[in-house]
Amino acid sequence: MRIDLLAAAEVAPGEMKMAWVNGTEPVLVVNVGGDYRAFQGICSHEYFELDRGFLTGGSLTCALHLSRFDLDSGEALDPPADQPIARYVVVVEDGRVQLEADGPLEVNE
Repeated sequence: MRIDLLAAAEVAPGEMKMAWVNGTEPVLVVNVGGDYRAFQGICSHEYFELDRGFLTGGSLTCALHLSRFDLDSGEALDPPADQPIARYVVVVEDGRVQLEADGPLEVNE
């Protein structure tokens, strides 16, 4: 099943934007040089929306406690986070960023 998130044009290269699945599940869409990636929108360390953080190099930094996450794997790079953030399968079709999902979205806490 595909879940429509947002228009690809809404997220410029080097930027990120939060999308909401069913109005309740935050998904962070990141444009890494034209490669769209999607992750759980909440930090795995403590409930905090990751779109309030910032991108540097190949990582995403949570603004609450400055934990960094790898933009390839979602792995936690710095404490206090010790769990990765879930990365989802993305498809860009007809200018729309969509998730490829078979059921509920995985979220690491």
